[in-house]
Amino acid sequence: MIRRKLIRSVRAELSSIADPDKAAQMQSYMKSAMPFYGINKPERAKISKSLCQEQPLVNLVDFMDTLLALWRGAKRREERYVALDLAAHRVHKHHQVLETLSMYEEMITTGAWWDLVDEIASHRIGALLESFTPDMQPVVLGWSRSDDLWLRRTSIICQLRRKEHLDRELLYACIEPNLDRKEFFLRKAIGWALRDLAWSDPDEVVRYVREKGERLSPLSRREALKNVNRE
Repeated sequence: MIRRKLIRSVRAELSSIADPDKAAQMQSYMKSAMPFYGINKPERAKISKSLCQEQPLVNLVDFMDTLLALWRGAKRREERYVALDLAAHRVHKHHQVLETLSMYEEMITTGAWWDLVDEIASHRIGALLESFTPDMQPVVLGWSRSDDLWLRRTSIICQLRRKEHLDRELLYACIEPNLDRKEFFLRKAIGWALRDLAWSDPDEVVRYVREKGERLSPLSRREALKNVNRE
């Protein structure tokens, strides 16, 4: 069931500290068709934390229905940011289960921009992959060949910061169908994922970059080797 009181509270709290001047700057920077309230992350985080404490979404169905309603009905971008804040709050940790995958997939495909997608990919999808590996591996692999650019990007960057727990076979399998793609956000994602791996195993990244040669775009190669002192 949709907790409409919570959604009203989100909008009221955000409206109360809106800054029109910042809003215009933020919308321009983000190249967003959706306008902003003009609220910086620390102030927004305080609102999200307070609402989680006052109106927690105890039931999984309420959790998903309410966050999707807030997301779908968002008139300003911070409302979607708050939806992600609420999803990530520790009071809702028990809701990070496979059933939420459909919700996050919708958020990725409708969010369709890096500020929203990257947060979902690296935190929510990454957490599901870590907790439910056998179920999530084929999903992530399937996304790497999706018609949707942002699902492809998610498949590549969802293992960021996993360090020794990173599944290299899965990462490389997700990169492979995207090596010849021209989109900036895919080329950047490939480089970002490899650069992250280089923190723990630079020699492996050097080996991989050499193996793929010209199939890696200059952008991907440059990003991949940022943490490496040699080619």
